[in-house]
Amino acid sequence: MRKNIVAGNWKMNKTLQEGIALAKELNEVLANEKPNCDVIICTPFIHLASVTPLVDPAKIGVGAENCADKESGAYTGEVSAAMVASTGAKYVILGHSERRAYYGETVAILEEKVKLALANGLTPIFCIGEVLEEREAGKHFEVVDAQIKGSLFDLSAEDFAKIVLAYEPVWAIGTGKTATSDQAEEIHAHIRATLAAKYGQEIADNCTILYGGSCNASNAKELFAKPNVDGGLIGGASLAVDKFMPIIEAFN
Repeated sequence: MRKNIVAGNWKMNKTLQEGIALAKELNEVLANEKPNCDVIICTPFIHLASVTPLVDPAKIGVGAENCADKESGAYTGEVSAAMVASTGAKYVILGHSERRAYYGETVAILEEKVKLALANGLTPIFCIGEVLEEREAGKHFEVVDAQIKGSLFDLSAEDFAKIVLAYEPVWAIGTGKTATSDQAEEIHAHIRATLAAKYGQEIADNCTILYGGSCNASNAKELFAKPNVDGGLIGGASLAVDKFMPIIEAFN
């Protein structure tokens, strides 16, 4: 049975002190709640070691927003999957469109990152999605299939079953534009069919596929009601508890 997940992606926001305060506040609010989904916060690297011990692991999972494509060594400024795991974090976002666009992350680089994350016991939240030109040209299915196949389809069925996918229409990230719930459902269903063709129906049915792209309190319930939308990867709305909680509660 696949999990419903609401995951926050803090991106490059919050100083250490601000991040600790936000994590504490969310932890306090969730202490009295029983959400119908798993809650994850993915924070900047410098927050991980401080935030992980502060939150109740039964209520909040902690993840990184990226990791290196190398195991260790002379790679100044990089943070390895092993380092992320050593903080107690359990998740890592990989392949976010901002990483692909601004930092040149290719399907081959991401394939390495996924393997290293899995080898260190981390659950990748693997992002896929098309830009506006690709959507308008009707290539969105083709683009997400290439991203999935290029980085993930060399995995064994056992390893693929550990992956969480996040579909993010790049044209909807931070723009205020959102894919309609029908558009989200259509492409999530297509992604699941692509997985079934490779790994079989059971693994496809058990794969959590999140929607990311200006998901907020006003549209979360409608999006999450769709049969193939299993939650959200939340950017800006995850930076304030009063904006994040209504998205979590959309599953209630």
